[in-house]
Amino acid sequence: QLQASGGGLVEAGGSLRLSCAASGRTFSSYTMGWFRQAPEKEREFVARISWSGGRTYYAGSVKGRFTISRDNAKNTVYLQMNSLKPEDTAVYYCAAAEYSTVAVGTREYEYPYWGQGTLVTVSS
Repeated sequence: QLQASGGGLVEAGGSLRLSCAASGRTFSSYTMGWFRQAPEKEREFVARISWSGGRTYYAGSVKGRFTISRDNAKNTVYLQMNSLKPEDTAVYYCAAAEYSTVAVGTREYEYPYWGQGTLVTVSS
């Protein structure tokens, strides 16, 4: 089970940190991803992190502004979002997949487990 939190309203240029807490003893064997869905748009990939935290990958639209990290001792993955823009407004979802099943980690269908989403609104 995944529980995302940390969303809210922020002005453009501001920062937010999202958290995703996972239950279960095998968290450290999972690749974790963040996706987002803006109003009237398809859900899109944002970032993903390997089971160890040693490898990360970002969508071009957020690279250099967002940082994904994880704390396996706390069963939690984070998304630090800086220099936020109005176009970052979306519901953000965390997702999990057993690491051996992930080929690329940027596609929704690679992740069988999803959190409920947390809303991020960036005002201009």
